[in-house]
Amino acid sequence: MGAADIERFLTHLAVDGQVSASTQNQALSALLFLYRFVCPSLSRSQDPRSGIIRRHHLHESNVQCSLKQAVGQAGIQKRVSCHTFRHSFATHLLEDGYDSRIVPELLGHKDVKTTMIYTHVLNRGGCGVRSPLDA
Repeated sequence: MGAADIERFLTHLAVDGQVSASTQNQALSALLFLYRFVCPSLSRSQDPRSGIIRRHHLHESNVQCSLKQAVGQAGIQKRVSCHTFRHSFATHLLEDGYDSRIVPELLGHKDVKTTMIYTHVLNRGGCGVRSPLDA
């Protein structure tokens, strides 16, 4: 996607999807992260034979396949999908004390009840399980 495509996409989110400004910002940040760190060579890759610069689009199934492969290599036994990152993000925000009224806005939830499914982690008491990454 070029700058014009991204602008059209964010405008579509705002006008057609009627999402909040923070959701638009989250979408832009996700796109920036994707192109900077996940697949920098895919935003513009030059054909080595012809020297022509072409744009390649990453299909969601490629991301899912790469994630499945990484999960297998890491020896993780649980089922993991790209949506797992969304759940993890919401859970960590709530665990870190973010206002539960802000989290639905960040995730694009129209109803706060949808976000409340993540609050189950807050009901573990003082002996709750902590991520080894938080240590």
